[in-house]
Amino acid sequence: MTPNKILLASSSIYRRQLLGKLGLRFEWESPDIDESHQTAEPPDLLVRRLAETKARHLADRYPHHLIIGSDQVATIENKILGKPCTHDNAFAQLISFRNRKVVFMTGICLFNPTTNRTQTSVETYTVKFRNLTDTQIENYLQREQPYDCAGSFKSEGLGICLFEQLEGNDPNTLIGLPLIALTRMLANEGIDPLDQSASFSQESN
Repeated sequence: MTPNKILLASSSIYRRQLLGKLGLRFEWESPDIDESHQTAEPPDLLVRRLAETKARHLADRYPHHLIIGSDQVATIENKILGKPCTHDNAFAQLISFRNRKVVFMTGICLFNPTTNRTQTSVETYTVKFRNLTDTQIENYLQREQPYDCAGSFKSEGLGICLFEQLEGNDPNTLIGLPLIALTRMLANEGIDPLDQSASFSQESN
């Protein structure tokens, strides 16, 4: 049995905007879970676990929804990068990225509470940074102030100017919600955004 409603387990405005591209009506709510890393947990397993935990966390409150959970980390040489929180930390991060590749791993989960069916995937996207000058980095930080973003940039904004090359199957992965993988999961639940009867307007709570 497929629920007739969709819930995005996230408070991220960027994820809401991405999901809105599919033209499906949905609600959203923050799952408010503990996102701490487990000891020696590799980044791909971390994002898969947290994506599923977010989706399952809201199942009791939304038993008749398909629930979407997603989580993302930025990594360099398989080391997880935290959010900088301050200007100085962000400046140091971006300096360390010069001429280097940063890999973003995004876990996505679609959970059907009525059948207890869970679909999960981890999608990757790689960005190679330009050989940025100190002035370019400073100007970027002053203009965008991405201090709450892993990697110290917002790819959906001016951050695109920091990159020399992008590598990946789905550019939405970089922002935080892999729509190609999600579309495949929805199809497994009998939902096709291209089906006219399923294409109803977006809503949020």
